[in-house]
Amino acid sequence: MSRKETVNTLFMRKPEGSAPAAGIEKSSERVRTGAISAMGASLQEMTEGARSAARLQEQLASGSTVVDLDPSLIDQSSVSDRISIAVDPGFDALVASMRDNGQQVPILVRPQAVLPGRFQVAYGRRRLRAAVLLGRTVRAIVQSLTDNELVIAQGKENLDRQDLSYIEKAQFARRLEDNGYDRATIMAALSTDKGDLSRYISIARSIPEYLVQAIGPAPKAGRARWAALADRLGQRHAGLEGLIEAPDFLAIDSDGRFARLFDAIGGRPGKRGPKAQEWKGPKGKKAARIERDERQTRIVFDERQVPDFGNFLADRLDELYAQFTAGRKPDRRN
Repeated sequence: MSRKETVNTLFMRKPEGSAPAAGIEKSSERVRTGAISAMGASLQEMTEGARSAARLQEQLASGSTVVDLDPSLIDQSSVSDRISIAVDPGFDALVASMRDNGQQVPILVRPQAVLPGRFQVAYGRRRLRAAVLLGRTVRAIVQSLTDNELVIAQGKENLDRQDLSYIEKAQFARRLEDNGYDRATIMAALSTDKGDLSRYISIARSIPEYLVQAIGPAPKAGRARWAALADRLGQRHAGLEGLIEAPDFLAIDSDGRFARLFDAIGGRPGKRGPKAQEWKGPKGKKAARIERDERQTRIVFDERQVPDFGNFLADRLDELYAQFTAGRKPDRRN
């Protein structure tokens, strides 16, 4: 941070509702002296202030305007990036902060081209909700944005604030794809690469929406645990509605609901299932993975080792099944 930026941050307050930078939360658990604690808090506030100032200056430089708007004139983004939860202590704290200190960081909106006088929010929906609850206008940066620019801004703001859990990112990626956005735009919105994006979307599509909503964001559950849940759900779906509607399930927090559901379908988070069978191709390298349980068999081919073999096999399933049934002995029990 330059000397000028450091001085500028001294005249700014810390944005409400912003998440602590990586490492700060863990270090805050240590017992520190008053001087060291005060210094750490000051540095943290300066860092957060500088980030907010940089984003605001960049938006103003691009021709945008900061105005006070009636929240009733602002429509939601077409793609949701959050999972709604009944009790959100972070939102309650945000409302209290805005009530006592005012709105310190503007939201970002764009004019609605087909609805003159109306706007659509890109980011800052929690601040917008808080303004509605408080019966106040909302400070907003008004900037012309394309559809792609809007969802990229929406994704990057949440990532910068370290606000979205893994499943919320996965759901956001899946919803963007369902709304017709190309993979390049979605990767930019999530600041991710092609491989991670494929995993995000695959996991989001493997877990029914009603279960994700029932669990909530589960901030402590990362990719490995959600992937394991998706794998186990492929083996069982029956009876889960009764579990997620039970009062004792609804009474626990989101991470607790994740663990309760995972245990209910068999297995503990992070524990691997039985080892699958592998098939090696002509070159002696792993070319397929065969997984079996009492209900189904899954074969996954490595396209790098046996390109197009999966398509070849799929096109001949009728023929192969006919050969299989022709070679079996008739069942004489009937």
